[in-house]
Amino acid sequence: MKRLTISALFTGLLAAGWFLGLDSQPGAAQGSATSGQGKMRFRVMYTSSHLPAEAQAVLKGAHGGFAIDRRAGKGETYFSLKGAGIIQISADMKSVRMLPTAPEMAKVNLHNSAIWQAKDGSAFLTFPTNEAAKVFTTTTEGKLIHTLSAPDGSSDLGNPVANDYFRGRGNFVPTDADQLDGLLYVTTGYSNLDFVLTARIESTNPFRAAWHDLAFGGRGTGPGQLGTGHGVTIFPGSTRVDVADRPNSEIDRYTRYGHYLSTLRMPLGSFPCDIYYHGRYAVVGSLHGPDRSKGAPIYILEDDKLVSTVMIKEDLGLPNFQHIHNAVMREYNGKFYLIAQAWNPGDFAILEQVAN
Repeated sequence: MKRLTISALFTGLLAAGWFLGLDSQPGAAQGSATSGQGKMRFRVMYTSSHLPAEAQAVLKGAHGGFAIDRRAGKGETYFSLKGAGIIQISADMKSVRMLPTAPEMAKVNLHNSAIWQAKDGSAFLTFPTNEAAKVFTTTTEGKLIHTLSAPDGSSDLGNPVANDYFRGRGNFVPTDADQLDGLLYVTTGYSNLDFVLTARIESTNPFRAAWHDLAFGGRGTGPGQLGTGHGVTIFPGSTRVDVADRPNSEIDRYTRYGHYLSTLRMPLGSFPCDIYYHGRYAVVGSLHGPDRSKGAPIYILEDDKLVSTVMIKEDLGLPNFQHIHNAVMREYNGKFYLIAQAWNPGDFAILEQVAN
């Protein structure tokens, strides 16, 4: 008969939602274990059982990221899972629902999520798919309204290297997208190109977009070059473009025109997947930690200074969080929350700030 260790018993009970301080909501798993430092310490609030059954069935294949609606009175979080579709988490994080999703989107992996607002105030979701060489745009209710296909070599992308690459039928593997003043910035770090490409949004009603003559980055180790340009983030309220350079353990920063500005160094060996900003804080989910025998960290920075390291696997007992593919921060009723997704195997958790 196999013996059950105390550690394994704790992990199983936590994942099932049975522990001290159990919340009345489905999937709640509040416990006394905490992780992080200073005022940025967190405990588990919800585990994967908080998700709809359709999402739980395919969660082990999770390989994407989150988008938060920052508009006043909103606060919903969006992400997707291959085989299920687009998922919306309510602003108070207590409920989760599946959105109707076009079959061509639901059957492929959508590698990250972005939400952005047009000049008329309408909001859109954009999902790059690393499997189908496309960038999908939907309404916030999940209705597919545009598909941007791979460059075919006929458009001027603004850089001769990028132009020649697609004329030679190089692969297009978009990993993330964000929007700034009518341009979509698209990272291609899983391809041999590793440029940030841009597409001009020509109209939102009807929705039209086409590849634009601005491309920057490129594979290399020099200033502004990328090892794997994995995530792209527009710094809120600015025109700065930040790109997570995974193997080089850094966040590279550019002007809106692709001119290299500076580099934010992350702990060596951390493999940052993306960066998410909330006020003075930034959250960086990492594929690895400096110590690969342990689970991966979520780093929290304040004004670009590391102030807390959250270890979901090691400290909070969720064993699937060996690699973190994406993490974002919410602030609700005066308290901070982290929403995190693991990769290989995929998993999901919402963490709640512990009161000092």
